[in-house]
Amino acid sequence: MAFEQYIYADGKKLRCGYTTGTCAALAAGAATRRLLTGTAPDTIALKTPKGLVVQVPVQFAKLEQEQAACGVVKDGGDDQDATHGLLIVAQVAYSSHRELVIQGGTGVGKVTKPGLDQPVGAYAINHVPRQMIADAVHTVCDELGYEGGLVITILVPDGEKVAKKTYNPHMGIVGGISILGTSGIVEPMSVQAIVDTIALEMRQGAVQGEKRLVLTPGNYGTDFLKSGAICISDGIPHVKCSNFVGESLDLAKLEGFEEILLVGHIGKFVKLAGGIMNTHSRWADGRAELFCAHAALCGASQQTAKALMDSATADRCLEILEKHQLKEAVLDSLLTAIQTHLSRRVGQDVAVGAILFSNQFGYLGQTEGAKEILNRWNRKN
Repeated sequence: MAFEQYIYADGKKLRCGYTTGTCAALAAGAATRRLLTGTAPDTIALKTPKGLVVQVPVQFAKLEQEQAACGVVKDGGDDQDATHGLLIVAQVAYSSHRELVIQGGTGVGKVTKPGLDQPVGAYAINHVPRQMIADAVHTVCDELGYEGGLVITILVPDGEKVAKKTYNPHMGIVGGISILGTSGIVEPMSVQAIVDTIALEMRQGAVQGEKRLVLTPGNYGTDFLKSGAICISDGIPHVKCSNFVGESLDLAKLEGFEEILLVGHIGKFVKLAGGIMNTHSRWADGRAELFCAHAALCGASQQTAKALMDSATADRCLEILEKHQLKEAVLDSLLTAIQTHLSRRVGQDVAVGAILFSNQFGYLGQTEGAKEILNRWNRKN
């Protein structure tokens, strides 16, 4: 029973899949029904945060004393990754307490570095999947009138082996895969289709005669702009460039934009300080290395440099730098390097600059080019 949701990219019909978080929630719902009724459902369904309903077959169901287990197979659709085809299992057991406890087991990684979605020591089941699991279990409990407590344990039998093919070891997640997903759905999209979409959005702004452009990688940048931390006129086109910063700058120049302001999360845009113009981790990373190098330039000790290299996230790097009173100096150094690489990419005829922020620290700073652009825009407004 394939998930029948499709998108079109490069003239191809591509099938969507569903996340490990969706699988965990589906399995948890099935196991809860098996525990409370003694009967295993043949299929299980839920509505994802994106609003789409996913219905899948239950691969197996067990009932032993006070515990039930059901499994669902991960389907990545036409955007298959290392987790495609994995069996995601949920065990549900009665508890003497009235609350719902969600935990990991074999094949689910544990967080060992700060700065991730879950705290150090916790299983890498992110907050959206945790909510999906809780919702799926509560739905069954409410239907059957069960008001007691339950313990839900998510397991992935081959998770530890598969995790070695993912980014988890570098992020400090050990022992298995992560249970992820914010929309619950995996939408395949080719690189060319994304770039074509970016080009189309730029062209729509260019045909109106606008010479100014704001580029953001995604929703984080959009939300930051909406927060009012930076005042930018609503009339200036805003285009999401995803990870394709270099291609977007090239396209913007071709479309005749003369002033380009990039607004992005430090986790992505720190890579620009190394001239990395595709910010996806599959292409390149170097976040910790860049923080470390610029910290060394600013006088960081070997111990601080090692702590930076061991950091899983940009926010963790900022925490370390703040602790050692190096945050402002290192950010200034990074912003200077970012400006150099952006200016080199677009050439002398285009003004360009970048603004950095983080979810934890908020506004972090802007390059000299960004300051000049904002001054001109504010004078116009």
